[in-house]
Order: sequence, then structure tokens, then C-alpha cells
Amino acid sequence: MKHDDAPILKPGQDNAQVLGMDFHHPVFPLSALAILAFILYALIYPEAANSHLTAARGWSIEYFDWLFMIAGNLFVLLCLALIAMPMGRIRLGGSQARPEYSTTSWFAMLFAAGMGIGLMFWSVAEPVAYYTDWYGTPLNAAAHTSAGASAAIGATMFHWGLHPWAIYGVVGLSLAFFAYNRGLPLTLRSAFTPILGERVRGWFGHVIDIVAVLATIFGLATSLGFGASQAAGGLNYLWGVPNTIGTQLAIIVVVTAVALFSVWRGIDGGVKLFSNINMVIALGLLTFVLVTGGVLLFVNNLWSTTLAYASHIVPLSNWIGRDDTTWYHGWTVFYWAWWISWSPFVGMFIARVSRGRTVREFLIAVLLVPTLVTLVWMSVFGGTALDQSAAGIGALADGISDVSLAMFQMLEHLPLTTLTSSLAILLVLIFFITSSDSGSLVIDNITAGGKTDAPRGQRVFWAVLEGVIAGILLYGGGSTALGALQAGAVATGLPFTLVLLGMAFCLVKGLREEQRGLAVAKPA
Repeated sequence: MKHDDAPILKPGQDNAQVLGMDFHHPVFPLSALAILAFILYALIYPEAANSHLTAARGWSIEYFDWLFMIAGNLFVLLCLALIAMPMGRIRLGGSQARPEYSTTSWFAMLFAAGMGIGLMFWSVAEPVAYYTDWYGTPLNAAAHTSAGASAAIGATMFHWGLHPWAIYGVVGLSLAFFAYNRGLPLTLRSAFTPILGERVRGWFGHVIDIVAVLATIFGLATSLGFGASQAAGGLNYLWGVPNTIGTQLAIIVVVTAVALFSVWRGIDGGVKLFSNINMVIALGLLTFVLVTGGVLLFVNNLWSTTLAYASHIVPLSNWIGRDDTTWYHGWTVFYWAWWISWSPFVGMFIARVSRGRTVREFLIAVLLVPTLVTLVWMSVFGGTALDQSAAGIGALADGISDVSLAMFQMLEHLPLTTLTSSLAILLVLIFFITSSDSGSLVIDNITAGGKTDAPRGQRVFWAVLEGVIAGILLYGGGSTALGALQAGAVATGLPFTLVLLGMAFCLVKGLREEQRGLAVAKPA
């Protein structure tokens, strides 16, 4: 559908050009100042920062669990409805638009940005943790029982299946639609034009974009810092490399350096390249574990995981009268807040690479296909881990001692342990790289007023800053400072839940208008 009226916002409309940079004023400078202030606070007062932000996170999870759960359920239902409805035929960018990337590369990029490193560790650690009652069990299922195993794998799929991808799908589709079909900048504020009009140029829009920048860079820096610790733990477990602050900082430097190369080359020469490499290695590791673990065992695990997910998704989606509060708040609601806090980054990156796709094609690729891939991944890695734990094989029989080692402890009891564990570490590092470079592109996009062709130096600035934040906090405050950063990122999930609900409303309103316009324009 073509809109003759000039858009309320244009990419780079309120930008300032300073020292060869092209950034939005005031989003860029205020974001940079807020980041600096927070880093100083976390460095100078790490214990206080961790205490205050952990309390804020705990408060939002305890008192607004119902809001997180209702929102997550609504997003799933909305995405499924849009796939089935006639609005699913609307093409992002207009009827003549065509995809910029092959389906394989497109999916590789969106999956690497959406899940990445977390799935590597938690696909093994999480079902074992639930099965052995590491920190509560889902729906108070009895630990170390067949019912407990079913609840464990079903709950793990619940946390990594439809709900998180629906959150990303709503944000990504909203941003893509208003950018490509309405000609608005690719920033979060653009999604609110149906209800705010020109006011999105004011402080409401500024605040949304600034909080999105902070949530994105803090989430990425947290993952990079904790990830460096996890990778160093794997190197120590395999080859005895000392797991010291020096090793962890070296990992951050290497990952950041490669991410800089990727960011400098852009999406085609960097992000797409590493995402495709990532997918090949991930498929290779998955196939190896599947075959060596036993094809028949995999088929059985796939069936049991599917049944467990289907049978547990409704009771786990319920927030009323839960008596497994420790587990429910510590896992599910925390996850929902985390996914929502990450949604500006993942949603915007998915939107960035999705021009030319139909709404239906977009949501199938962002919601249904990743859920099916995750189902297979969980059946292989989570199923194998549960089998080892239930059979009393290896360290997993005693539960989870260190999340970062769970994957390696599972691989230890399969053939070619050194090779597969080395591939796992390589996969972890590439996931870091794809998260860092795609995140840098997203932050630059927001702080450049929606421009996708801002100077390369700005993208490099944000990529360097992610590594610097992770390194400084790790060196100066250790896990306490990183914990404060993570708590701060998760705490942003509460206000962003309201933002996402508003985006969902505006998306439906915009799609209905687009559909009516197409019906009018269609020749008799």
C-alpha cells in the first residue's frame, strides 16, 4: 500500500553532525551519559548497586508476575492469529518488495541473535536442574521421578519455545511494518505513531529509545562478561587453562576484536557470514550428539519432549494460584522479564533483515520454525543430559554444580570428547560475536535516528563500548558488578512490558489500515 502523506518522522530527521558522526540528538548523548553514570556507580559501589538493582528486579518479578505472564500469553496468541488471518498476506515494504537475504541466511541471523549462547548452556543445565530440584521444580513435580523428568523438559521448552519468540516477533514485526510500509525510521518510537502522532518526536519517543539502548548494551555486556567466565571455565575443564581474570579479559578482547571486524564489514560481510558459520557448526555438533547418543533414543526423546511441552504449556502459562512460587518467580517470570528486556535488540535486528517478507512468512520464521528447532535441540542435548542424570552417569547424576560446565560434563560421556567440547567452545565464542556485532548495529541504528547508513565509526564505537563495559566491570567489580548490570537490564523488563503491549495494539491498528487500503486499491 502506498501512502501519499509525508511520514511524521524521517530517518535522521533530528540528527546532529559532529566530528564526522551522524547521531540523533538527544538520544545519543543522553544514552552515553547514562551508561557512563551507571558504570561508575557499579564500579565505585558494586555491592550497593547489586543490592539496589537486585531488589528492583525482585520487586518487579514478585508484584507484577501476572503482568509478565498475561503479556507473554497475549503475544503468542496474537502471533498465531496473524499467521492465520488475511493480514498475514501483507508484505513488509509493499507488494513489490522482495527479500534481501536467502531464507537460510535470514534464519541463521535471526536465530543467532534471538537465542545464541544461552541455549548452549541451559539446554543441558536447565532440565537437569529441574529434575534434581536445584532451585525448585516446575509445578512442584517430584524430583528424580519420571513425572519430574517430563515436567523438567516440558518447562525448559516452555522457557525457550513459543513465548520468547512471540515477544521478539511482536517487536520485530511492529518495527519492520512501520519502517518499511510507513516510511518511518527504524526505531522503537516509530511503532507508536498511530496513537501518539507527532508527539513521538518529543520526550516520550526519546525515553523509549534511550531505555532501549541501555537495556540492549547492558544485556550484551552482561552476556559477554558472564560468557567470558563460562568460556574460561570450559578451557580450564578441558585443558587446564587457568580460569583467571586475565584469561577472561583475553576472551573478551578476542571476541570484541572479531566483532569489530564483523561490524566494520556490515550485515552482508560480517553478521551474515558468522551466522552462517555458526549454523553449520551447531548443526554438526547437534548431528554428532544425536548419532552417538542413539537415533532411536533421540526419536523417543523427541516424542517425549513434544508431549511434555504440549501437556505443560497451559498449566505453566497460568499465573493464578501457583504453589511453586520459588521456581515460578526464580525461573519463568525472570525469563519473561529477561526476554522482554532483550526484545528491543533482537526485534530490531530481525526487522532490519526482514524487508520483503510477508507477515505470515515473517511470523512462521520467527515463531514456529525456531520453536521446532529448539524442540529438536532440547531433545538431543536436554534429553541426553536427563538420560545421563537419571541413569547415574557422570557429574550430572549429582545435579548442577556449575552451569558453565554442564555441557562439557554431558559431552564427556560421548565419543571424541575433546573434539566436541572444542567445537562447543568455538560455537560459544561465535555466538558471542554474532550477538555483539548485531547488537552494535541495532544500538547504532537507534542512536542514529533510524538511519541504517550512519558512519562506520559509530558502529565501531558501540562494539568497543560493549567490550569495555564487560571488561571494566569484570576487572573492577567481578561477578557482583556484572550481577548488578544484569539485574538492571532485567528490571527494565517491567516498563518495557507496557511498551510492548502498546506496540502490539499499534501493530494491529496499522495492519488493519493497511489491509483496508489494499482492498480499496485492488481493481474490481
